[in-house]
Amino acid sequence: MVDISRRAALAGLCSLPLAGCATLPSSRSAANVPAGPSLDAIARRSDRRFGSAVAWNADGTGMSITNPRYADLVKAECGVVVPENELKWQSLRPSPDTYNFKPMDAIAEWARANGQDLRAHVLLWHRPEWFPEWLNTYDFGATPVREAERLLGEHIQTVTQRYGSQIKSWDVVNEAIDHDARKPIETSLSRVMGSPEAVIDYAFHQAREQLPDAQLVYNDYMSWEPQHEGHVADVLRLLEGMKARGVPCDALGIQSHIEMFELDQATGVGVYDEAGWRRFLDEVTGMGYRLVITEFDVKDTALPADLAARDAAVADYTRRYFDVMMDYDGMLDDVLVWGMVDAFNWLQYFEPARRADGLEVRGAPYDNQYRPKPMRGALADALATS
Repeated sequence: MVDISRRAALAGLCSLPLAGCATLPSSRSAANVPAGPSLDAIARRSDRRFGSAVAWNADGTGMSITNPRYADLVKAECGVVVPENELKWQSLRPSPDTYNFKPMDAIAEWARANGQDLRAHVLLWHRPEWFPEWLNTYDFGATPVREAERLLGEHIQTVTQRYGSQIKSWDVVNEAIDHDARKPIETSLSRVMGSPEAVIDYAFHQAREQLPDAQLVYNDYMSWEPQHEGHVADVLRLLEGMKARGVPCDALGIQSHIEMFELDQATGVGVYDEAGWRRFLDEVTGMGYRLVITEFDVKDTALPADLAARDAAVADYTRRYFDVMMDYDGMLDDVLVWGMVDAFNWLQYFEPARRADGLEVRGAPYDNQYRPKPMRGALADALATS
Protein backbone atom coordinates (compact mmCIF):
# COMPACT_ATOMS: atom_id res chain seq x y z
CA MET A 1 0.00 0.00 0.00
CA VAL A 2 1.19 3.51 -0.75
CA ASP A 3 2.79 5.07 2.32
CA ILE A 4 0.76 8.20 2.99
CA SER A 5 1.08 9.84 6.36
CA ARG A 6 -1.79 10.14 8.83
CA ARG A 7 -1.55 13.89 8.47
CA ALA A 8 -1.97 13.75 4.71
CA ALA A 9 -4.85 11.32 5.09
CA LEU A 10 -6.65 13.45 7.63
CA ALA A 11 -6.12 16.60 5.62
CA GLY A 12 -7.52 14.83 2.60
CA LEU A 13 -5.02 16.66 0.44
CA CYS A 14 -3.89 13.66 -1.55
CA SER A 15 -6.01 12.39 -4.40
CA LEU A 16 -6.21 8.71 -3.60
CA PRO A 17 -4.10 6.87 -6.19
CA LEU A 18 -5.22 3.60 -7.70
CA ALA A 19 -1.91 1.99 -6.86
CA GLY A 20 -2.07 0.65 -3.35
CA CYS A 21 -5.76 -0.14 -3.52
CA ALA A 22 -7.39 -3.14 -5.11
CA THR A 23 -6.99 -3.04 -8.88
CA LEU A 24 -9.90 -1.36 -10.58
CA PRO A 25 -11.37 -2.56 -13.85
CA SER A 26 -10.32 -0.67 -16.95
CA SER A 27 -13.88 -0.45 -18.20
CA ARG A 28 -15.52 2.96 -18.03
CA SER A 29 -19.01 1.49 -18.08
CA ALA A 30 -21.66 2.74 -15.71
CA ALA A 31 -21.88 1.38 -12.18
CA ASN A 32 -24.23 -1.49 -11.40
CA VAL A 33 -26.78 0.74 -9.72
CA PRO A 34 -29.76 -1.30 -8.50
CA ALA A 35 -33.04 -0.95 -10.30
CA GLY A 36 -35.51 1.38 -8.69
CA PRO A 37 -35.12 4.82 -7.15
CA SER A 38 -31.72 6.27 -6.40
CA LEU A 39 -30.57 6.94 -2.87
CA ASP A 40 -31.23 10.62 -3.47
CA ALA A 41 -34.73 9.96 -4.79
CA ILE A 42 -35.49 7.94 -1.66
CA ALA A 43 -34.09 10.68 0.59
CA ARG A 44 -36.09 13.39 -1.19
CA ARG A 45 -39.32 11.71 -0.12
CA SER A 46 -38.52 13.08 3.33
CA ASP A 47 -37.31 16.48 2.10
CA ARG A 48 -33.61 15.73 2.46
CA ARG A 49 -30.85 15.04 -0.02
CA PHE A 50 -28.37 12.20 -0.38
CA GLY A 51 -24.91 12.92 -1.70
CA SER A 52 -21.18 12.33 -1.65
CA ALA A 53 -17.82 14.01 -1.56
CA VAL A 54 -16.19 14.51 -4.93
CA ALA A 55 -12.82 15.82 -6.03
CA TRP A 56 -11.19 17.42 -9.02
CA ASN A 57 -7.95 16.38 -10.64
CA ALA A 58 -6.66 16.38 -14.18
CA ASP A 59 -5.79 12.70 -14.50
CA GLY A 60 -9.28 11.21 -14.25
CA THR A 61 -8.62 9.00 -11.24
CA GLY A 62 -10.13 8.52 -7.79
CA MET A 63 -13.38 10.19 -6.86
CA SER A 64 -12.75 13.04 -9.25
CA ILE A 65 -15.46 14.38 -11.49
CA THR A 66 -12.93 13.78 -14.29
CA ASN A 67 -13.19 10.02 -13.63
CA PRO A 68 -16.13 9.21 -15.93
CA ARG A 69 -17.12 6.04 -14.15
CA TYR A 70 -17.15 7.63 -10.72
CA ALA A 71 -18.94 10.68 -12.07
CA ASP A 72 -21.61 8.43 -13.59
CA LEU A 73 -22.13 6.72 -10.23
CA VAL A 74 -22.52 10.05 -8.46
CA LYS A 75 -25.01 11.23 -11.09
CA ALA A 76 -26.98 8.01 -10.73
CA GLU A 77 -27.21 7.96 -6.92
CA CYS A 78 -26.67 11.50 -5.59
CA GLY A 79 -28.45 14.82 -5.61
CA VAL A 80 -25.83 16.87 -3.76
CA VAL A 81 -22.03 16.87 -3.82
CA VAL A 82 -19.42 18.41 -1.54
CA PRO A 83 -15.77 19.13 -2.42
CA GLU A 84 -13.33 16.87 -0.60
CA ASN A 85 -10.49 19.41 -0.44
CA GLU A 86 -11.01 22.16 -2.96
CA LEU A 87 -12.48 24.75 -0.55
CA LYS A 88 -9.94 24.17 2.23
CA TRP A 89 -7.44 26.97 2.79
CA GLN A 90 -4.51 24.67 1.95
CA SER A 91 -5.89 24.15 -1.55
CA LEU A 92 -7.75 27.38 -2.15
CA ARG A 93 -5.44 30.06 -0.74
CA PRO A 94 -1.75 29.37 -1.40
CA SER A 95 -0.70 32.80 -0.13
CA PRO A 96 -2.27 35.76 1.69
CA ASP A 97 -2.90 37.53 -1.60
CA THR A 98 -3.78 34.72 -4.00
CA TYR A 99 -6.59 32.21 -4.48
CA ASN A 100 -6.67 29.12 -6.67
CA PHE A 101 -10.29 28.78 -7.74
CA LYS A 102 -9.75 26.48 -10.72
CA PRO A 103 -10.50 23.14 -9.00
CA MET A 104 -13.52 24.43 -7.08
CA ASP A 105 -14.84 26.27 -10.13
CA ALA A 106 -14.66 23.00 -12.05
CA ILE A 107 -16.69 21.17 -9.39
CA ALA A 108 -19.25 23.97 -9.21
CA GLU A 109 -19.68 23.99 -12.98
CA TRP A 110 -19.89 20.19 -13.15
CA ALA A 111 -22.56 20.18 -10.46
CA ARG A 112 -24.55 22.84 -12.26
CA ALA A 113 -24.30 21.05 -15.60
CA ASN A 114 -25.31 17.69 -14.14
CA GLY A 115 -28.21 18.75 -11.96
CA GLN A 116 -26.36 18.29 -8.66
CA ASP A 117 -26.84 20.58 -5.70
CA LEU A 118 -23.64 21.70 -4.00
CA ARG A 119 -22.72 22.11 -0.35
CA ALA A 120 -19.59 23.77 1.02
CA HIS A 121 -16.75 22.31 3.07
CA VAL A 122 -15.21 24.42 4.64
CA LEU A 123 -14.72 28.15 5.29
CA LEU A 124 -12.36 27.57 8.25
CA TRP A 125 -10.79 24.28 9.36
CA HIS A 126 -9.88 25.55 12.80
CA ARG A 127 -6.75 23.49 13.41
CA PRO A 128 -3.18 24.79 12.94
CA GLU A 129 -1.98 21.54 11.36
CA TRP A 130 -4.43 22.14 8.52
CA PHE A 131 -3.70 25.84 8.12
CA PRO A 132 -1.43 26.72 5.22
CA GLU A 133 2.02 27.39 6.63
CA TRP A 134 1.85 31.06 5.74
CA LEU A 135 -1.17 31.46 8.05
CA ASN A 136 0.59 29.74 10.96
CA THR A 137 3.53 32.16 10.67
CA TYR A 138 1.66 35.26 9.50
CA ASP A 139 2.81 38.67 10.77
CA PHE A 140 -0.37 40.46 11.86
CA GLY A 141 1.46 43.76 12.16
CA ALA A 142 0.81 46.78 14.34
CA THR A 143 -2.97 46.28 14.60
CA PRO A 144 -3.15 42.49 14.92
CA VAL A 145 -6.84 42.08 15.80
CA ARG A 146 -7.91 44.27 12.92
CA GLU A 147 -5.59 42.44 10.54
CA ALA A 148 -6.77 39.00 11.67
CA GLU A 149 -10.39 40.02 11.21
CA ARG A 150 -9.56 41.48 7.81
CA LEU A 151 -7.79 38.31 6.71
CA LEU A 152 -10.57 35.96 7.85
CA GLY A 153 -13.39 38.25 6.82
CA GLU A 154 -11.92 38.76 3.37
CA HIS A 155 -11.60 35.01 2.91
CA ILE A 156 -15.21 34.37 3.87
CA GLN A 157 -16.48 37.25 1.76
CA THR A 158 -14.45 36.22 -1.29
CA VAL A 159 -15.53 32.58 -1.19
CA THR A 160 -19.18 33.15 -0.34
CA GLN A 161 -19.62 35.83 -2.98
CA ARG A 162 -18.18 33.50 -5.60
CA TYR A 163 -20.37 30.48 -4.78
CA GLY A 164 -23.13 31.77 -2.53
CA SER A 165 -25.86 31.76 -5.17
CA GLN A 166 -25.29 28.03 -5.78
CA ILE A 167 -24.68 26.70 -2.25
CA LYS A 168 -27.33 26.63 0.46
CA SER A 169 -25.51 24.68 3.21
CA TRP A 170 -22.03 25.70 4.41
CA ASP A 171 -19.60 24.13 6.84
CA VAL A 172 -18.41 27.39 8.37
CA VAL A 173 -16.04 25.97 11.02
CA ASN A 174 -14.63 22.44 11.14
CA GLU A 175 -13.12 20.50 14.06
CA ALA A 176 -12.30 23.29 16.53
CA ILE A 177 -11.64 21.08 19.58
CA ASP A 178 -8.20 20.38 21.03
CA HIS A 179 -8.38 16.61 21.62
CA ASP A 180 -5.86 16.59 24.47
CA ALA A 181 -6.78 19.81 26.29
CA ARG A 182 -10.51 19.12 25.91
CA LYS A 183 -11.29 22.68 24.85
CA PRO A 184 -11.28 24.78 21.65
CA ILE A 185 -7.87 24.74 20.02
CA GLU A 186 -5.51 27.71 19.80
CA THR A 187 -4.34 28.91 16.38
CA SER A 188 -2.46 31.89 15.00
CA LEU A 189 -5.82 33.61 14.57
CA SER A 190 -7.09 32.87 18.08
CA ARG A 191 -3.87 34.05 19.74
CA VAL A 192 -4.34 37.40 18.05
CA MET A 193 -8.12 37.69 18.38
CA GLY A 194 -8.15 36.68 22.06
CA SER A 195 -9.62 33.18 22.06
CA PRO A 196 -10.72 30.35 19.77
CA GLU A 197 -14.32 31.30 20.55
CA ALA A 198 -13.68 34.81 19.21
CA VAL A 199 -12.52 33.34 15.90
CA ILE A 200 -15.43 30.89 15.67
CA ASP A 201 -17.97 33.58 16.51
CA TYR A 202 -16.46 36.02 14.01
CA ALA A 203 -16.47 33.41 11.24
CA PHE A 204 -20.16 32.63 11.75
CA HIS A 205 -21.18 36.27 11.96
CA GLN A 206 -19.25 37.06 8.78
CA ALA A 207 -20.81 34.07 7.04
CA ARG A 208 -24.30 35.14 8.10
CA GLU A 209 -23.69 38.64 6.81
CA GLN A 210 -22.79 37.23 3.40
CA LEU A 211 -25.30 34.35 3.43
CA PRO A 212 -28.49 35.55 5.13
CA ASP A 213 -30.58 32.60 3.91
CA ALA A 214 -28.07 29.73 3.92
CA GLN A 215 -27.71 26.94 6.45
CA LEU A 216 -24.57 27.60 8.54
CA VAL A 217 -23.02 24.48 10.05
CA TYR A 218 -20.45 23.63 12.70
CA ASN A 219 -18.90 20.33 11.54
CA ASP A 220 -17.07 17.76 13.68
CA TYR A 221 -16.13 14.08 13.68
CA MET A 222 -18.03 12.73 16.70
CA SER A 223 -20.16 9.60 16.54
CA TRP A 224 -21.71 7.02 18.86
CA GLU A 225 -18.81 4.83 20.04
CA PRO A 226 -17.81 4.95 23.74
CA GLN A 227 -14.31 6.20 22.86
CA HIS A 228 -15.90 9.39 21.49
CA GLU A 229 -17.68 10.19 24.76
CA GLY A 230 -15.22 12.90 25.81
CA HIS A 231 -15.14 14.55 22.42
CA VAL A 232 -18.93 14.48 22.20
CA ALA A 233 -19.12 16.29 25.55
CA ASP A 234 -16.60 18.88 24.32
CA VAL A 235 -18.63 19.54 21.18
CA LEU A 236 -21.78 19.92 23.26
CA ARG A 237 -20.07 22.54 25.46
CA LEU A 238 -18.94 24.39 22.35
CA LEU A 239 -22.48 24.42 20.94
CA GLU A 240 -23.92 25.54 24.28
CA GLY A 241 -21.48 28.44 24.37
CA MET A 242 -22.29 29.44 20.81
CA LYS A 243 -26.00 29.39 21.56
CA ALA A 244 -25.51 31.52 24.71
CA ARG A 245 -23.47 34.07 22.74
CA GLY A 246 -26.03 34.31 19.93
CA VAL A 247 -23.74 32.86 17.27
CA PRO A 248 -25.73 32.34 14.05
CA CYS A 249 -25.09 28.61 13.68
CA ASP A 250 -28.05 26.62 12.33
CA ALA A 251 -26.90 23.02 12.40
CA LEU A 252 -24.40 20.50 13.69
CA GLY A 253 -22.59 18.58 10.98
CA ILE A 254 -22.00 15.07 12.30
CA GLN A 255 -19.26 13.54 10.19
CA SER A 256 -20.32 10.01 11.23
CA HIS A 257 -17.14 8.10 10.47
CA ILE A 258 -18.59 5.29 12.56
CA GLU A 259 -16.14 2.72 13.90
CA MET A 260 -15.94 -0.98 14.58
CA PHE A 261 -12.62 -1.05 16.41
CA GLU A 262 -14.04 -3.43 19.01
CA LEU A 263 -16.77 -6.07 18.75
CA ASP A 264 -19.31 -6.96 21.39
CA GLN A 265 -18.43 -10.56 22.24
CA ALA A 266 -22.05 -11.55 22.78
CA THR A 267 -23.49 -10.12 19.56
CA GLY A 268 -20.50 -9.74 17.22
CA VAL A 269 -21.62 -6.18 16.54
CA GLY A 270 -19.35 -3.15 16.86
CA VAL A 271 -19.57 -1.64 20.33
CA TYR A 272 -21.64 1.55 20.51
CA ASP A 273 -23.39 3.65 23.14
CA GLU A 274 -26.91 4.24 21.85
CA ALA A 275 -28.25 5.73 25.08
CA GLY A 276 -25.40 8.23 25.39
CA TRP A 277 -25.66 9.17 21.73
CA ARG A 278 -29.39 9.79 22.03
CA ARG A 279 -28.81 12.01 25.07
CA PHE A 280 -26.34 14.04 23.03
CA LEU A 281 -28.69 14.36 20.05
CA ASP A 282 -31.53 15.33 22.39
CA GLU A 283 -29.37 18.10 23.88
CA VAL A 284 -28.29 19.38 20.48
CA THR A 285 -31.73 19.40 18.90
CA GLY A 286 -33.22 20.75 22.14
CA MET A 287 -31.12 23.88 21.63
CA GLY A 288 -32.64 24.24 18.16
CA TYR A 289 -29.71 22.99 16.11
CA ARG A 290 -30.56 20.89 13.09
CA LEU A 291 -28.49 17.84 12.17
CA VAL A 292 -26.60 17.04 8.98
CA ILE A 293 -24.76 13.76 8.34
CA THR A 294 -21.84 15.20 6.41
CA GLU A 295 -19.18 12.50 5.87
CA PHE A 296 -20.56 9.01 6.53
CA ASP A 297 -18.47 5.84 6.20
CA VAL A 298 -17.62 2.79 8.32
CA LYS A 299 -14.30 1.67 9.79
CA ASP A 300 -14.36 -2.13 9.77
CA THR A 301 -11.09 -2.69 11.63
CA ALA A 302 -12.31 -5.39 14.03
CA LEU A 303 -14.24 -7.48 11.51
CA PRO A 304 -13.03 -10.77 10.01
CA ALA A 305 -11.37 -10.90 6.61
CA ASP A 306 -14.19 -12.78 4.88
CA LEU A 307 -15.78 -10.29 2.49
CA ALA A 308 -19.35 -11.52 2.71
CA ALA A 309 -19.31 -11.58 6.51
CA ARG A 310 -17.62 -8.20 6.66
CA ASP A 311 -20.01 -6.54 4.23
CA ALA A 312 -23.01 -7.94 6.07
CA ALA A 313 -21.70 -6.66 9.41
CA VAL A 314 -20.96 -3.21 7.96
CA ALA A 315 -24.48 -3.04 6.56
CA ASP A 316 -25.96 -4.09 9.90
CA TYR A 317 -23.92 -1.47 11.77
CA THR A 318 -24.95 1.15 9.21
CA ARG A 319 -28.61 0.35 9.63
CA ARG A 320 -28.37 0.41 13.43
CA TYR A 321 -26.80 3.87 13.30
CA PHE A 322 -29.34 5.22 10.86
CA ASP A 323 -32.24 3.74 12.80
CA VAL A 324 -31.19 6.06 15.62
CA MET A 325 -30.52 9.05 13.40
CA MET A 326 -33.85 8.68 11.59
CA ASP A 327 -35.64 8.97 14.92
CA TYR A 328 -34.67 12.65 14.62
CA ASP A 329 -36.44 12.89 11.29
CA GLY A 330 -37.90 16.31 11.99
CA MET A 331 -34.42 17.74 12.67
CA LEU A 332 -32.24 15.70 10.29
CA ASP A 333 -31.38 17.23 6.95
CA ASP A 334 -28.97 15.96 4.30
CA VAL A 335 -27.06 12.67 4.38
CA LEU A 336 -23.68 12.55 2.64
CA VAL A 337 -21.04 9.84 2.40
CA TRP A 338 -17.34 10.64 2.11
CA GLY A 339 -16.94 8.79 -1.16
CA MET A 340 -19.06 6.19 -2.93
CA VAL A 341 -16.36 3.59 -3.76
CA ASP A 342 -14.12 1.71 -1.32
CA ALA A 343 -10.83 2.36 -3.11
CA PHE A 344 -11.27 6.14 -3.02
CA ASN A 345 -12.33 6.40 0.61
CA TRP A 346 -9.88 8.21 2.91
CA LEU A 347 -9.96 5.36 5.43
CA GLN A 348 -7.58 3.36 3.22
CA TYR A 349 -4.86 5.83 4.22
CA PHE A 350 -5.87 6.74 7.79
CA GLU A 351 -3.57 4.71 10.01
CA PRO A 352 -5.97 4.02 12.94
CA ALA A 353 -8.54 2.66 10.48
CA ARG A 354 -6.18 0.39 8.56
CA ARG A 355 -6.58 -3.32 9.11
CA ALA A 356 -3.88 -5.48 10.69
CA ASP A 357 -4.35 -8.05 7.89
CA GLY A 358 -3.54 -5.45 5.24
CA LEU A 359 -6.91 -5.76 3.52
CA GLU A 360 -8.65 -2.61 2.43
CA VAL A 361 -11.37 -1.06 4.54
CA ARG A 362 -14.78 -1.74 3.01
CA GLY A 363 -16.54 1.34 4.36
CA ALA A 364 -18.32 2.78 1.30
CA PRO A 365 -21.59 1.81 -0.42
CA TYR A 366 -19.91 0.45 -3.60
CA ASP A 367 -16.94 -1.85 -4.12
CA ASN A 368 -14.01 -1.34 -6.47
CA GLN A 369 -15.91 -2.88 -9.37
CA TYR A 370 -18.65 -0.30 -8.83
CA ARG A 371 -21.02 -2.93 -7.53
CA PRO A 372 -23.46 -2.04 -4.73
CA LYS A 373 -22.67 -3.63 -1.40
CA PRO A 374 -25.09 -4.49 1.39
CA MET A 375 -24.33 -1.07 2.90
CA ARG A 376 -26.07 0.51 -0.08
CA GLY A 377 -29.19 -1.52 0.71
CA ALA A 378 -28.98 -0.54 4.38
CA LEU A 379 -28.84 3.13 3.43
CA ALA A 380 -31.78 2.75 1.04
CA ASP A 381 -33.88 0.98 3.67
CA ALA A 382 -33.04 3.53 6.36
CA LEU A 383 -33.78 6.52 4.14
CA ALA A 384 -37.08 4.93 3.12
CA THR A 385 -38.30 4.48 6.69
CA SER A 386 -38.04 8.12 7.73
